[in-house]
Order: sequence, then structure tokens, then C-alpha cells
Amino acid sequence: MNGTQQDGSPPTAVVGMVGAGQLARMTQQAAIALGIELRVLSKDRDSPAVDAGARHVAGDPCDMKSLLRLAEGCDVVTFDHEGVPPALISRLAAAGHQVRPSPAAQLLAQDKGEARRLLSRSGFPVPPFIEVAQGDVEAVRSFAAAHGWPLVLKAPTGGYDGRGVEVITSAEQLASSPLAAASTRWLIEEKVDIRQELAVLIARRPAGWWQAYPVVETVQRDGICHELQMPGVIPAALAVEAVSLAASIADGIDATGILAVELFVTGDGGLVVNELAARPHNSGHATIEATVTSQFENHLRAVLDWPLGDTSLLAPAVVTVNLLGPVGGVDLARGLPAALEDPSIHVHLYRKAHRAGRKLGHVTALAETVGEAQAKARRAAACLVAP
Repeated sequence: MNGTQQDGSPPTAVVGMVGAGQLARMTQQAAIALGIELRVLSKDRDSPAVDAGARHVAGDPCDMKSLLRLAEGCDVVTFDHEGVPPALISRLAAAGHQVRPSPAAQLLAQDKGEARRLLSRSGFPVPPFIEVAQGDVEAVRSFAAAHGWPLVLKAPTGGYDGRGVEVITSAEQLASSPLAAASTRWLIEEKVDIRQELAVLIARRPAGWWQAYPVVETVQRDGICHELQMPGVIPAALAVEAVSLAASIADGIDATGILAVELFVTGDGGLVVNELAARPHNSGHATIEATVTSQFENHLRAVLDWPLGDTSLLAPAVVTVNLLGPVGGVDLARGLPAALEDPSIHVHLYRKAHRAGRKLGHVTALAETVGEAQAKARRAAACLVAP
């Protein structure tokens, strides 16, 4: 174990994280309390996690030499995004470095096709799907004949925040789709009748001990999460089913750290798996204030194989609103005093450069009812993103 704390004492552990965005920033905030040294790999020193005090390792997450330089002296390497080529993650583990989640588990978060195939073979509920080579419109026509239009076209890799997903209503639209032209293979799915969107976060240690957070209900617009509430407004039996499903997936893929399982509640009240994320997740940001132990602290504990913290809620209702960059720019700091007039509001600004639609921060409110928490969080968010 290398490294020292500012007071000269050795850290309790050294964790390397590939990526230095807002997830790494909030992981750094959790690391401080536990005396963990967090090292982050990114090309840019001017990144959210480094700004928060994480030790910067300059390099490209897609370069093997950079990954090895990060891993040197770390107890474990983990991730704040899915952008590292799977072959490099495997090589890093083969070189003797502790990588968590494992390359196999991480691949399922990186490649939607791989995830669909494994989950389907294992009996987990997923939408009907096919994978086709670029240009194979006839295979899509045959699938549509069996399942009906519209269909959902997904790029198997690289998509996030609504990117890489397109609803296709006809073969003619598919033939002219920019997404279809850009991807060498397609994942085609039946369009699900979505009643609600949920997320379940599982913190899991290497030997299988796990803790689940309360089920989160997310509000998505154009594929981007705008708002979430914890716990989700769903029947108790459905919440139990969702947690059981997510835990079974975590066990089935041998996940380590935080695994986020995104779920659809269908029109008939059933559950269907949408996507997996093998890292801290936007749907768990409320856990910083709303639960005994945040997802970021439990991710660190889990990848280090330390005992997990309590995931119980600290209030009956919690709402988080994401701060998305408006068209034309915004100065979040200008609205901060007004947002903080409510002493119960918790604001997190990521210190990221503005871009329209980009997540620049979030606001969390705890209250006795969902309506009260929602009103508080929305008011504060409006103060921050006001032109």
C-alpha cells in the first residue's frame, strides 16, 4: 500500500478509479471520511474529482500503459464509467491487479447485447430482442412481423443519457436512421409498454454479501433522468420483487461494488430489465443524504471487501432533481443563495463545463411526503438553473 495522508499517516487503503467525473468526485467525498486515498485516471487535471481532492493520474483510460500506471500501488481498481475497452480490463486483471467489478461483470454494463443474451439465457425478464448486423433490414422486418412496430433500436455500446437509442416506426425509417448507419451491429427490441421506470442499487462484496437500497422511481425525458424519488411509489410486493430480481442478477453475474439494475414496470404490472450499470449510478445520488450509508461509501467498502453499511432511509420521502444545462448557458453559483433559503435543501454542484442537457449537479430534499419533497427540490432547482 502506497501513499500518505496530509497529516503524514498512511491511508487505510488506496483505490484507483478509472474516470474523474462527478461519480468519482462524490466517491472522493466518501473516501475522505474513511481515510482512503482515491486515485483517478483521466486525461484532464481540470476534472470534477481532482477538483475535490482526488489524486490525479494523467493518462488515457483506453491506453494500457495508463491503466497500469493507475493500478500500480493500488489495493483495487474500479470505474466511474464504461468507456474502457473490455480487452484492456481483462489484461489489467491478468497482470495481477485487483479489478472490481470483474471484467466479465463490467462487460455486461458495457455491451447491451452481451447483457441481453446472458440475462435471457438465465431466465431474467428482458424485452424480446434480436441482434443484427448493420444493414440487415430484412431481419428487422421479420422481427417486426412477429412483434409489431414500433421497435427500439439501440447501439450495443457507447450510449448514455438518451444517446444511442432510437424508436423506429418502419423499415424505411430504419434505412435512413443516422444511428443505424453509425453502428456496425444493432440491438433491436420490442417497444415495452412502460408504466413506470425503477432502479435498484445493490452493494455487493466479492464473497456475495449484499445490501439493497430502497427502490427508486425515476422520471425520464428523452432518455435522460430528470428526477427521482425514493422510495418509489409502488406496491410493497412489487418493491420486494424488484429487490429480489436485482439481487439475483448481482449474484448471477458475480457483481462487486454497486450494481444498478434499471427496470421497467410494464402495463400489466410486471417487471422487465432495461439496463445494468456496474458502478455508482445517478439513481443513487439521493443516498448521500437520504440513507445511513451512501452508495459511494458502500461502493468503496464493497470493492475493498469491507463490511457494508446500513442502507436504511432517514426520511419517509426523498426527491432528487438533476440540474441539466439549459440552452444558452447558466451560472449555477448565482442562484445558489436563493436555492439555499430552504435549510433542508442539499445542493451538489459538479464543477463541470456547461453544455446544453449536461448534468451539472443535483438537488435533494427530504420530507414527510413525496409531494413536499418534490416541491422543495423543484423550487431549489429552478433557482439554480434560472437564466
